[in-house]
Amino acid sequence: MKIIIHGGFFSESSTNHETKVAKQQALLRIVKDSYDYMKTHSAVETVVFATSLLEDDELFNAGIGSQIQSDGKIRMSASLMDSTTMKMSGVINIEEVKNPIQVAEVLMTVDDRILSGEGATDFARKHGFDKFSTEIPQRRKEYEAKLASTGTGTVGCVALDNEGRIAVATSTGGKGFEIVGRVSDSATVAGNYCNEFCGVSLTGVGEDIVSGAVAAKIVTRVTDGFSLEQAFEKTFAELKPFDGFAGAIAIDKNGNIFHQDSHPSMVFASFDGEKEEVFN
Repeated sequence: MKIIIHGGFFSESSTNHETKVAKQQALLRIVKDSYDYMKTHSAVETVVFATSLLEDDELFNAGIGSQIQSDGKIRMSASLMDSTTMKMSGVINIEEVKNPIQVAEVLMTVDDRILSGEGATDFARKHGFDKFSTEIPQRRKEYEAKLASTGTGTVGCVALDNEGRIAVATSTGGKGFEIVGRVSDSATVAGNYCNEFCGVSLTGVGEDIVSGAVAAKIVTRVTDGFSLEQAFEKTFAELKPFDGFAGAIAIDKNGNIFHQDSHPSMVFASFDGEKEEVFN
């Protein structure tokens, strides 16, 4: 069993040491709790569990603590993919839901598996997801002061369970102040993708990640025989001509864990039952 999670990017210039330590501690706690959870649950159930914990922590820009868009509202996106069924489900620009990834999980059971806007929100209400404000005072202050966001906040998880199944989940609160209707990478195969060979979750600037088709490219290259490291190297090299801003986490079918970012520094943590790693 292996698991790795990410929580967006850490900027030394805009985040203090106290926040950095808090994120390190939170990521290590969540990755270890999720590893323990996977002992009795599948990879799909585990990535939903881990991503929900990340959505519930206001240190990260997903779920609680999501960014506010240009019209003063919060809209979130999330997706889930299962390597066993090759099904992907997701929500785009869903509003007033505590855990968007859990709505994506329910969507796995229906035919129309990716919903956006009012349709996503209506589906959530009809399936027992109560109205919930994910706004925190800090985000409102940022919005009212018209502070520009870096747009690099997303959370995600890749898990390999004890039966060799891979699953991925990604969730975001957006980049802040975006045009209403903007679609991030998090609910697309560019930002969240897996098959039986590999799983990848992305964070960064959504437009760059979509332009680079990053997650899908990495998974396809591993499927075609590249090592995980080789697949990352080639795919990230293809971001350089347009200075693409991205960070990715991955696990392959052999249990190899890999992560890379194009700009410093993605926050992440991984655990395999013995060895832990966290960003520094």
